[in-house]
Amino acid sequence: MSWLKKDPLQIIAFQSYGTNSHFYARGRALEDESIDLDDQHIWHLIVNTWKRFETDEIKHVGLDLKLPNNKIIKVNTDENGYFLAEENIENLKELTNAEGWLSFELSYNDVNIKRSIQNKNRFPGELLIPSSKAEFGVASDIDDTILHTGVVSVLKWKVIYNSIFKHAKNRIPLEGSAEFYHKLHRGISGKSANPIFYVSHSPWNLYRYLELFLRQNNFPKGPILLRSLSNLLRKKSQDEKPQKQKEIINILKTYPHLPFILIGDSGEHDPDIYMEIVEEFPGRILAIYLRSVKHKKKMLRVKGIVDGYKVTPMLLVENSQEAIEHARQSGFII
Repeated sequence: MSWLKKDPLQIIAFQSYGTNSHFYARGRALEDESIDLDDQHIWHLIVNTWKRFETDEIKHVGLDLKLPNNKIIKVNTDENGYFLAEENIENLKELTNAEGWLSFELSYNDVNIKRSIQNKNRFPGELLIPSSKAEFGVASDIDDTILHTGVVSVLKWKVIYNSIFKHAKNRIPLEGSAEFYHKLHRGISGKSANPIFYVSHSPWNLYRYLELFLRQNNFPKGPILLRSLSNLLRKKSQDEKPQKQKEIINILKTYPHLPFILIGDSGEHDPDIYMEIVEEFPGRILAIYLRSVKHKKKMLRVKGIVDGYKVTPMLLVENSQEAIEHARQSGFII
């Protein structure tokens, strides 16, 4: 069993989301590989990337999740070390801060684990319960929407290069994107606390990397929703929806009375995914913003889609200022 090894343990709680009566938190139990998020030496960047993907998960072990009111939720990790804590609990908003964040604490409860556990077996977690002041929500892609990754490069070599050889603190966000997201977060009143959900095709292995990037570049705090590496490599059926689409659909179903703005790019499948979502949730999508990428063939295709699409506002934008101007004119922001 993996927990019989000597390395200390950790629990990484992924920032998730819930409602006043529905608690929903995800994360992963792993051996602590001592990834130094501050070290920017090239060799350490390579080693850290290896550690992110060569994980030693703690499978089939019990965890305790403790809420601020001392209620305990018991969960177990699966064969890949992931856990899902989901339970109907009333009045959760009473446990949140002004922005809607609910803090909780995780710990291992398996008495058979007989080795050192970091932080005295106490690991923090958070989930977002959107404020009642929220006017709308935002579901945004990350790759080539707020962070240049090179997803349209030949053989995706830029994605590989950027993830391995560039520290999260040195990755430059697309100009003006943090300002735009803060304006959306504050809304037309300037203090709306509109929830921002970051959804990506990237694997959960990059969670802490992306969390550091968003925090370092002053993006509004929001749930970061990725996918497991096994799902990334698994061959999908022709009718199966992309994981990003499933996540956005789940968000829309979780908050049925909240309209949304969708933000993506023109490089992959965002236009098609977002149009399907508009069709499935008529009247729920206020606008779609697609950031242009440098790929002539893809741009021609997307431009044709955008020009002929009349169901909801869909804009192909070259920069954040264009999106800001449209959002202001549409009454989304000040």
